[in-house]
Amino acid sequence: MLESAFQMLLLFCTGLVAGLVDTIAGGGGLITIPVLLGLGLAPQMALGTNKLQACFGSGSATLAFIRKGTVKLEQCRQGILWTAAGAALGAFTVQLLDPSLLKQLIPWLLMAIVIYTVMSPRLGLEDIHPRMAAGPFFLLGGVSLGFYDGFLGPGVGSFWVMALVFALGFNLTKATGYTKVMNFTSNFVALLLFIVGGHVLWREGLIMGLGQFFGARIGAHLVVSRGARFIRPVFIFMVVTITVSLIWQNLKSG
Repeated sequence: MLESAFQMLLLFCTGLVAGLVDTIAGGGGLITIPVLLGLGLAPQMALGTNKLQACFGSGSATLAFIRKGTVKLEQCRQGILWTAAGAALGAFTVQLLDPSLLKQLIPWLLMAIVIYTVMSPRLGLEDIHPRMAAGPFFLLGGVSLGFYDGFLGPGVGSFWVMALVFALGFNLTKATGYTKVMNFTSNFVALLLFIVGGHVLWREGLIMGLGQFFGARIGAHLVVSRGARFIRPVFIFMVVTITVSLIWQNLKSG
């Protein structure tokens, strides 16, 4: 009984910290998935349970950003549609293909994001003129990044933030808000497929989700109140952390 209570407390605290970090800069899965695996869950069960708790964090952050006016939901409709389609396709494809090739490629793309961000000190501090129209961007970005999140996932929030800044000219605060809408979409679609496959632990996922909910609300408040200058160093740190983690995993598995 005491061991079970400790595990539940650990899961709640893990969700709280992951929700806070993920809302500000992405990378919450680096915190939650190792904890779930460490508790003895099989990989598919850990991934499915992680999607359940992640929906609480991304959903909570999305609501907070909408209420604070950072996100206008009517501007997200195309992104939601194409992200959902991409996530469903990715979650289906991962059951057929070996994701190892994509897993080897992603760290180098993330490294390019870090270098570009560091070399562009004004990037994301204010809105700039968009380089693409919203329709084509959400078609390309939604399908490709939704597919990646359904197929593999690590670093997808970082890719969304950078894509929104670079293509639509968003500042980092606005890009972070819109990223959470797309994260929630792909998390929810992938969760449905994991539920169908019977790979979700509801009690554990809901307890983590409660922590995610509160952590994401705190994170959304910090993003809106402190702005791009606060997000930028946290974003760079998390992208570097994700990159190093993936490279290390590739070296161990290779």
